[in-house]
Amino acid sequence: MNEENLIKYYNKFNEDKRLTRRHGIIEYRTAMHYLEKYLSTLDNPKIIDIGAGTGSYSIPLSEKYDVTAVELVKHNLMTLKRKSNKVKSYLGNALDLSKFKDNTFDIVILFGPMYHLIKEEDKIKALSEAKRIVKEKGLIFISYYMNEYAIIKHGFIENTIKEAIKTNKIDKSFKITPTETDLYSMVRLEDINHYKNTLKLKRIKILSQDGATDYLRKEINKMDTETFELYYKYHLSICEREDLLGASSHVLDILQK
Repeated sequence: MNEENLIKYYNKFNEDKRLTRRHGIIEYRTAMHYLEKYLSTLDNPKIIDIGAGTGSYSIPLSEKYDVTAVELVKHNLMTLKRKSNKVKSYLGNALDLSKFKDNTFDIVILFGPMYHLIKEEDKIKALSEAKRIVKEKGLIFISYYMNEYAIIKHGFIENTIKEAIKTNKIDKSFKITPTETDLYSMVRLEDINHYKNTLKLKRIKILSQDGATDYLRKEINKMDTETFELYYKYHLSICEREDLLGASSHVLDILQK
């Protein structure tokens, strides 16, 4: 992971705005739906949001729960602190959570780090740190950015596929091969399973956070409110179907220690 490039990127990129657009709303509402589903079963749960950005998840969750946030980009962290004094916020990254003791949190959220960490060993390290600080039987919520979505959307729809193959950014199996200077790392389901198995974590659920939503941006933006709510209902009804996971933009893996 190139921290300098990532910081420059997020100093300009507005993640909050993305999550308030309709394609982002589906991703956000789906994640919150499953977070609330499990949080509602716990007594006074402690949550930590790693890679919290400007608090899209941390701040609303802090209205009901004890929330700690860790963020790499100082600009994002300062924005989060200005927006809320309920969230305990720290500068840091997913690879080193040494300021937190073992078995501290009921839920760990990893919604950004796993698609910005390029090397497999870094992904394993981040998940290892999450496992260390979560309590026994606690849950880790991980969001991944999917390979097939990037191939279909950026490769074929945006017509960059031939150049990507020519410059060896895609291998013979159409797997994207990012370099250390890239900002994103895309995965397949077998990669997600490998990380889970390496850390000996139990899967509670795996689902598509946004399914086909990103492919349908124009159509979704044209929907009236009632139709959009029907679309969200439809998405929730199919988001756990294993046969539809791989082509989703984001996949949410819920693991237990």
